[in-house]
Amino acid sequence: MTINIDKQQPIKISTKKLAQDFLDKYDTFLFDCDGVLWSGSILLPKVKETLKLLAKLNKQLIFVTNNSTKSRKNYTKKFASFGIDVTEDQIIGSSYATATYIHNVLKMPTVGTKIWIVGESGIEEELKQYGYETIGGSDEKLLEEWNPSTTPFLPLDPNVKCVVVGLDTKINYHKLCIAFQYLTTVRDNKETLFIATNNDSTFPSHNMILPGVGSIVESLVTSTGRNPIICGKPYTPMLDALFEAKPNLVKERCCMVGDRLNTDIKFGIDGKLGGTLLVLTGIETEQNLLSENTDASELPKYYANKLGDLYELIEPLLQ
Repeated sequence: MTINIDKQQPIKISTKKLAQDFLDKYDTFLFDCDGVLWSGSILLPKVKETLKLLAKLNKQLIFVTNNSTKSRKNYTKKFASFGIDVTEDQIIGSSYATATYIHNVLKMPTVGTKIWIVGESGIEEELKQYGYETIGGSDEKLLEEWNPSTTPFLPLDPNVKCVVVGLDTKINYHKLCIAFQYLTTVRDNKETLFIATNNDSTFPSHNMILPGVGSIVESLVTSTGRNPIICGKPYTPMLDALFEAKPNLVKERCCMVGDRLNTDIKFGIDGKLGGTLLVLTGIETEQNLLSENTDASELPKYYANKLGDLYELIEPLLQ
């Protein structure tokens, strides 16, 4: 491993003093979920204890995830399945950020507008909260083999104004073909809007690295020649959704905690948050983090082997 000494190297939280100094700097912690708190259905070591400790220290906890498969409501159920009590207003997901962007920034009318979904129920539920009608998405008819003569989704619905693409674990050619048709059709001199919840190339699940939303988005970018508006980390719509939901946050006292440099850590840096912490339980490795090839603009202030290290280092001091 070659380390570039010209870069400001991140500090590894490996002692009680470093852990205490780190916690003293911030009032609010923003957590990515996949690869930070859990891996699929597996809660990572000492996560529950760490979150309880932070709450005991009067830290504000917010969960900022690019995973679009669940709505905020259903994320609270996932937390509950691990015995962790989280309210809906503590969660900012890419599905929520996308729906908020469409409604509050694009100001797309809810009446007479339909949105075609490539993705799962999380996107549908968040859009419906704003009053939008969605089609596609989790409709089981899309699981049938693609046949242009028998698909119920042709001819195209003239009221579809937007295509939203998110993570779809049942992605197939049928879904891509209909999305492609909408994205290459011009009505009244207007193209159908192309929006992605995020463009993560991979995501961690069940101790494996799997293809992410970016693999789906890129198939449509390549075939249509169009680039989407991207709403998740590290892009502005996610930051805007966060501060719209939590207007009293003080950026300098916020720390973003994640497992990926080019989304989580870049989100914290580009958003001018006070701090960033990378944990090594998801996408990144220590070797990659400290490599001379790592983009200096994506380096965190701190890193740790796992989130639970904070609990293991700090808890003895509170006895």
